[in-house]
Amino acid sequence: MTRYVMVADLRRCVGCQTCTAACKENNGTPVGVQWRRVLDIEAGEYPDVSRVFLPTGCNHCDKPPCMEVCPSTATGKRADGLVTIDYDLCIGCSYCIMACPYDARFKVEDLAYSYGEANAADQARSNPAEFDGVVSKCTFCIDRIDAGLAKGLVPGRDMEATPACVQGCISGALRFGDLHDPNSDVSQLIKNNKYFRQHEEEGTGPGFYYLWDKGAP
Repeated sequence: MTRYVMVADLRRCVGCQTCTAACKENNGTPVGVQWRRVLDIEAGEYPDVSRVFLPTGCNHCDKPPCMEVCPSTATGKRADGLVTIDYDLCIGCSYCIMACPYDARFKVEDLAYSYGEANAADQARSNPAEFDGVVSKCTFCIDRIDAGLAKGLVPGRDMEATPACVQGCISGALRFGDLHDPNSDVSQLIKNNKYFRQHEEEGTGPGFYYLWDKGAP
């Protein structure tokens, strides 16, 4: 069974925000909505202080708490691990926003596109009504994945079938693929490196892995 996950190599991420731009370009999200973000974090103690850039977004959990609290069944989970939102069913109650431990869901009440005509390209790419009064989040570019699969492409290997943030990452810090395929990039990276997952202690089973050091020889 397929389980799609994302890997971020913190040793390679330079905080350029290209993934953030690629996400917005591909999905045409409204002003104020950033499905992919990169946090700038100070790590260590003086004088041994360093900067760490942490890509964040929906973790497409094995046990998504957002789905458990959704009263309209708008939030769902596919067999391949992708957590989805049906905008036609979403009633905008925001329960999922409060339940998500990753601050990865967004609700926009005003779709006025505050940048005016300068933001006309965003309006053209997206359907404004799609985001009106509902909650949205990163989908791992599910449309690209499904379109690629229909062509016989492999997500994570063929860029056309891979999330836009991964395709746009200039440092190769972001990777995507099937965790259950032992030969996939993500499986090999997780196998050969030390990693952590955010809020794993809450039992959500996040599908976003962060690499920070080489594993044992």
